Amino acid sequence: MNYTILCSDLDGTLLTTKSDVSKTTIAEISRIKNNMRVILVSARMPKAMRYIQKDLGITKEPIICYNGALILDNNKVLSSTVITANHLHTIYNLANKLQIKLGLYYNDEWYVEVDSDRVQREKKHTKVEPIFKNIGVILNKWEKNNIGAHKIMLMGTKESTDIAFSQLQQAFSKELNIYRSNDTLIELAPKTVSKLSAIKELLKKNETLDNVISFGDNYNDIDMLQYTGCGVAVGNAREEAKKIANAITLKNTEDGVAHYIKQHL
Repeated sequence: MNYTILCSDLDGTLLTTKSDVSKTTIAEISRIKNNMRVILVSARMPKAMRYIQKDLGITKEPIICYNGALILDNNKVLSSTVITANHLHTIYNLANKLQIKLGLYYNDEWYVEVDSDRVQREKKHTKVEPIFKNIGVILNKWEKNNIGAHKIMLMGTKESTDIAFSQLQQAFSKELNIYRSNDTLIELAPKTVSKLSAIKELLKKNETLDNVISFGDNYNDIDMLQYTGCGVAVGNAREEAKKIANAITLKNTEDGVAHYIKQHL
């Protein structure tokens, strides 16, 4: 098949460390980038993706942020879908009852109420500075200005996020995508978008999903891996992702994406 687009998730997939691509990956992307578009597809915010784009030499390409809720071509917004204010207030109240902290994301803004080990890890891994503000104040401001969130992150204990995940599914399963990032993190995104829907938005008239090769590792990559022309799971991927993938490569820490590119593209 003639692949004209390569789409890759970042964390746990293209990134060899928690925050950076390796020289091996940069070399392999450099080798193919003039023959195919290389598009980064992530749950991250734009700021946390642009430095990786720069390292890879693909800044002319669009980026898919927030699991497809925001698509940017340089600074031009191609598509933007947000979680509305009424949902945000309900989620905030639920989180407060369970003593779970919220992270709110809109465009290149990341809001948290207090500093924590989790916030510091996110800051270190994404190279983005958070804005410390009362979330209730931000939500009231957003409601007045008709603004929503591209992504919400809930940060708690395993016990509190277990309860929150169940309650969120009961309340919002039809409106929101609810991802369990790990035992203590939950990510929320609009239901109407996904990594796959965003990729479809970027297809040219003469392209179909069959022209796309994709790489991923987690639950939010499954649709992308399943329905693109070739879906490749890295060796450290969730078993659910491996089961539907067309191929499995090495772990991200072993330059799995670069290894597959070198062998097959």
